Amino acid sequence: MAADPPKIKAVIAANERLQNLKNTFETKYGEPPLFFACAPGRVNLIGEHIDYCGYSVLPMAIEPSILAAVSLNNSGKIMLANANPLYTDFTLSCSEDITIDRENPKWYYYFLCGVKGIQEKFGISNLAGMSCVVEGTIPPSSGLSSSSALVCCAGLVTMEANQKSLSKVALAEICAKSERYIGTEGGGMDQSISFLAERGTAKLIEFQPLRATDVKLPDGAVFVISNCCVEMNKAASAHFNIRVVECRIATKMLAQARGLHSSRMLKLVQVQTELKASLQQMLALVDEVLHPEPYSREEICKALGITSEQFSTELLSANTQQETHFKLHQRARHVYGEAARVLQFKRVCDSEPVESVQLLGKLMNQSHASCRDLYECSCPELDQLVDICLKSGAVGSRLTGAGWGGCAVSMVPDEKVESFLKAVSEAYYRPDPRRAAMEKQSLFVSKPGGGATIFIED
Repeated sequence: MAADPPKIKAVIAANERLQNLKNTFETKYGEPPLFFACAPGRVNLIGEHIDYCGYSVLPMAIEPSILAAVSLNNSGKIMLANANPLYTDFTLSCSEDITIDRENPKWYYYFLCGVKGIQEKFGISNLAGMSCVVEGTIPPSSGLSSSSALVCCAGLVTMEANQKSLSKVALAEICAKSERYIGTEGGGMDQSISFLAERGTAKLIEFQPLRATDVKLPDGAVFVISNCCVEMNKAASAHFNIRVVECRIATKMLAQARGLHSSRMLKLVQVQTELKASLQQMLALVDEVLHPEPYSREEICKALGITSEQFSTELLSANTQQETHFKLHQRARHVYGEAARVLQFKRVCDSEPVESVQLLGKLMNQSHASCRDLYECSCPELDQLVDICLKSGAVGSRLTGAGWGGCAVSMVPDEKVESFLKAVSEAYYRPDPRRAAMEKQSLFVSKPGGGATIFIED
């Protein structure tokens, strides 16, 4: 795999999407763009809500992506426009401090996260003036990483416009860190696959150090994405960060119970590493140490020997300060169980047994049950959609992405794809006029796509 993001000469007129964006850009700014940058969305096949706990995940890039057309300007300004008229323009001075309003997660703040990440990496006091038009084909708030793809695209654009050079791994790490400016405490999967993806293969993404390993998906089945049409914006709600906080507290409670230095432990993987335990042993430890009933702040403070003030400042995030009770047993059981399922999924793909499709489907079903029952990140519409997908011929189906809405991913045998799409359409989309209007972009077969790319007109 090449170390740096590819830079490809393209015949723009031969690509309808690039040509349309070029036309939009010229109408907006009165000149052609200098280059284009593209960052794909992703579908996570298995490994939900465990990247921020330090565990490996197994996503693949998808064809829907964020695309930006860019030129340099001498105005001393970064001018951002969106091809979708629903999204307003934004302009800022190249010399002013970039501030990102967490309380108001507009599209351009995600773009500015990527700009700020590159600016800080290189200590650039005066950024290059840029004119940009952004266009996206990833449904927003759908669990397919539209937000992270926008951050990654912005990071790539800013690097190129300021004549800097970074590897894919470095870009992924910078964009993962800088997306936290918007307030979501993600773990890095989305940015990693957006840069490290390769066409034709899924990837096992491991952290510390960040690395990506090819995972050959089995012949005889495809992955179908279906959107339940309930939107969930991670930055606009506290659901996501509450789960991050619960895992952080569970980490410290488990470490304390085994006499480890809990003060320097933030991720569940750290406890396993320190104890040199297997994932099965960690599941047994969770059952032994943590009770299923929700923990109060007072109980946690007493167990960890910390004050209420320390609890608020050291364990909670800005948008979780109001929380009073925390489900530690359920969250930790999901994380260690899901981490084990990821490794099993990879082993099945590597060994290619005859029944691999059925084995992978079973793991996907177990994953959804854990997300629904232990992590409580599903919603009634997603559960209904997953149930319909299984009844329509999928061997496995699960929510993908943060949850609380968004998409399911289903593994469907090749010979059943046509009947599956028809059955899901008739059972989930057609009866509801709003869903029916969204069906075309909500139900589609997805193959592993390539990573973030710069295009220059040939």
